[in-house]
Amino acid sequence: MQQLQTSPEPTPDSRHLEVRTCGINKNHWYVAARSTEVVDQPFGFTLWQEEFVLYRDTNNQVHALENRCPHRQVKLSSGQVVGDLIECSYHGWQFDALGTCAHVPYLAENQRRPSCKIRSLPVREQDGFVWVFPGDPAVLERDKIQPLAIPEWDHLNYIVTVSIIDFEGHYSYLIENLMDMYHGHLHDDYQAWASAKLEGLEATDQRVDAHYEAQSYYKIDKIWSISQLFFPALRKLHPEPLDVSYLYPNWSATLGNDFKIMCLFCPTNETHTKAYLIHFTSLNAFWRLHKLPVKFRRFVKDSLFGAAQKLLDGLVVQDVLMMEQEQQAYLADPQRRNLELNRTIVAVQKLIKQQAIASSPDLKN
Repeated sequence: MQQLQTSPEPTPDSRHLEVRTCGINKNHWYVAARSTEVVDQPFGFTLWQEEFVLYRDTNNQVHALENRCPHRQVKLSSGQVVGDLIECSYHGWQFDALGTCAHVPYLAENQRRPSCKIRSLPVREQDGFVWVFPGDPAVLERDKIQPLAIPEWDHLNYIVTVSIIDFEGHYSYLIENLMDMYHGHLHDDYQAWASAKLEGLEATDQRVDAHYEAQSYYKIDKIWSISQLFFPALRKLHPEPLDVSYLYPNWSATLGNDFKIMCLFCPTNETHTKAYLIHFTSLNAFWRLHKLPVKFRRFVKDSLFGAAQKLLDGLVVQDVLMMEQEQQAYLADPQRRNLELNRTIVAVQKLIKQQAIASSPDLKN
């Protein structure tokens, strides 16, 4: 059996932090929305206690601004898009992509346009999602920070399913749930694997990688194998490696060669989290399929989008119920400590604290 490897004990600076109230390190890209959610109307979202709005201009480019009109502080997300500008629904003030006031409809000839400006965020549209960078632009430029790559999103060999996780709880509960493969019996008929056993663990100040051996219910090696997603009787247990990674601030996992799952985080505040859970079913085993025309393969991929929806949504419902109970238990008695046996969770909590300190050095004091 592989030697378990963990990072050193938490430093004194991070040990005193409470993981259930830790903020986020803003010097990372965070998912704000699916690309399909940002169309002709403004899209509002909250990222760690700050409200923002997304909108598309006439060139189909997405922009992100503070979700407020500096005139009366109402939400720009309740307004509309006018050409390349976003317009407040209250008095019709309009703002450009940099957050500068570009037009006031009732401005008199002897009045100057207000010099007010609201905050704008760097935006990247990539792999089916809109990403924003809420941190220091100088750090973004210096370190050339990139959003998490999702090459399977457009790859014709992968069938995609997306489920939204939206629950009343701190984001630490969600990442612990995703990294802990010992709660399989919770999911009953929705379970894709069983009998997980932790075989290896590595941790740095940027990521945690846990390696499990598990029994998978699925094997996608024949053309009819896709039917296993719909008919439980066709599933047969067999051993597969199960690798899960906390790639701060997001998560990724693979089960053998057939499945990959990712979770993109958008933490709202200390007691609320939103995330996108993405399930990929691989068709790489079907070499004959790869020789077919691209248009046909695209048709197959698009037609099967959401094929694992029932499975994914069922998992989310059951996990959310548990995570919200955890949050309520913590709020009822913050001094009560969990009895944790999985070293992966300890490593995850340390990483959350390290990243919180990296974002806010004053926490060291």
